[in-house]
Amino acid sequence: MPTIPTTPAESGAEPLDRLPAQQPAAAELARTAARRAGDLLAPPAPVRLGDVVPAPEQVLPDPAADFTLSAGAAIRVSPAGRDVAEQLAEWLRPATGFALPIADGSLPAEGPLVLTLSEAPLTEPADAVAAADPVDAAGPVDAAGSLDGFGDEGYRLRVTPAGVRITAATAAGLFHGAQTLRQLLPASIDSTSPVTERWTVPGGSIVDRPRFPYRGAMLDVARHFFPVEDVLRVVDHLARYKLNHLHLHLTDDQGWRIAVDSWPRLAEVGGATEVGGGPGGYYTQADYRRIVAYAARRHVTVVPEIDLPGHTNAALIAYPELTPGKIAPPPYTGTEVGFSYVDPADERTYAFVADVVGEVAALTPGPWLHLGGDEAFKVPADTYRAFIKRAQTLVAATGKTVVGWHQLAPAGHVDGRVLQWWGTNGDDPETAEAVRRGARLILSPGNRVYLDMKYAADTPIGHDWAGLIDVRRAYDWDPGTHLTGVPAAAVLGVEAPLWTESVTTLAEVEFMLFPRLPAVAELGWSPRSTHDWAGFRERLAAHGPRWAAAGITFHPSPDVPWPTPAAIPTQPTRDTTADTH
Repeated sequence: MPTIPTTPAESGAEPLDRLPAQQPAAAELARTAARRAGDLLAPPAPVRLGDVVPAPEQVLPDPAADFTLSAGAAIRVSPAGRDVAEQLAEWLRPATGFALPIADGSLPAEGPLVLTLSEAPLTEPADAVAAADPVDAAGPVDAAGSLDGFGDEGYRLRVTPAGVRITAATAAGLFHGAQTLRQLLPASIDSTSPVTERWTVPGGSIVDRPRFPYRGAMLDVARHFFPVEDVLRVVDHLARYKLNHLHLHLTDDQGWRIAVDSWPRLAEVGGATEVGGGPGGYYTQADYRRIVAYAARRHVTVVPEIDLPGHTNAALIAYPELTPGKIAPPPYTGTEVGFSYVDPADERTYAFVADVVGEVAALTPGPWLHLGGDEAFKVPADTYRAFIKRAQTLVAATGKTVVGWHQLAPAGHVDGRVLQWWGTNGDDPETAEAVRRGARLILSPGNRVYLDMKYAADTPIGHDWAGLIDVRRAYDWDPGTHLTGVPAAAVLGVEAPLWTESVTTLAEVEFMLFPRLPAVAELGWSPRSTHDWAGFRERLAAHGPRWAAAGITFHPSPDVPWPTPAAIPTQPTRDTTADTH
């Protein structure tokens, strides 16, 4: 170990009292010397730069440039990125015990956002930071350092011994970069209490952006109701892996989960049931706004679904005038589908649809409103198409873009319409024809990404009608080529639905999400060229200790070489008769 000079005489420097006033004080010199001495003895970072999920577009490691976060670190950020900095600090403070104050980095207001995690003040302007580490011109950052190719969600992360810098064109990109930094710290960073650890980040640079603009998951809160806090935790899980949409299945035969002021009995009466006869529940409009705001801060867009014309028994109990026979049906707490529908021949039905989608649209700042449209088995085909055509027009009148399950395909097209495809056979001429008429697709193949499917035959909860879906099956497919006759340009993205006929608690939700959710996230975010099962399973394995530290329940799939044994969470065994969706 080299001798560290402790006095001016030993170092050959002038006494400190003769140095110009702008030179570092003795205490700062001592801290710098100690840090450099520690760096000489430090082991390599416990995480490699490429050990990120989803896989980044470009990774350039520099083993000589590791950075170690210490107690004196601060987060310096431009004003437009302050909220991201605050969230980063919230993630890092519990395990490190560091204060991590947030300071104005004296950056110009214009130009790209720059978040710097460093003990040294940031003195170079934002455009100089952007150009400091130019990447291959074929990538999203050209040789001049332009950020034009980053889009709405891309970022660059650069790690040197002096600190970590994340550069993006938007706050969303900065947020995604901060999530990557979180993964580059040791796994114990996810602990909720202080941990004795050397907080080292591997050196080098990452340049990253998503393959598809829509990357999401769906939570069915209709079959079993989940309180607001559970939904917020699911939002955090999505944001951790750069998923940017949460689809909430708010209405079904078993329960209506969103308050509608103009039709109050929908929630008060229709929300009082769930599968198995539980108490149900619903979100007040204030609850829903809280979910939407929480998600927006994490750059996740909420997509509300009001399922029509079928899956409506809960609504029909509340308002019998919506039924074809004008008689209220009994409450339904089973799992069969296809038996209920609103009366498509009654104008009162369309007033109901207009009121409901109008209120839900007003509560939802995102661009999407999901109409459902699946499994209306009792409605004649021509009547179904006429109903959907009119309902789509009512949604469009709210200013929202229509999303619906792919059964909407035969109905007339409206501008911007998005079909969510949940089939199990990649040859679907009717959906391909809808794409030729202008529809875009969200891919949710039931035999690949339906997260209510069992992992294996002995999985204690879940279904198997679409097959068993282990982690590899969830990962080994390409959204860009999956559906015959549909070009990659028509694919808006991917979404992993979790139906909850057999899922009753947050722990069970997490058990079904993890470890398959990160697999779907990688399909949506990472370039096709990076998709490699062998590499993915190794990167995914390192996340087991992170989930354990964060208290996340997960299935320790035998497909994945976890670094330490993990017990399968205890799950109740129930008779879970599967429906077809």
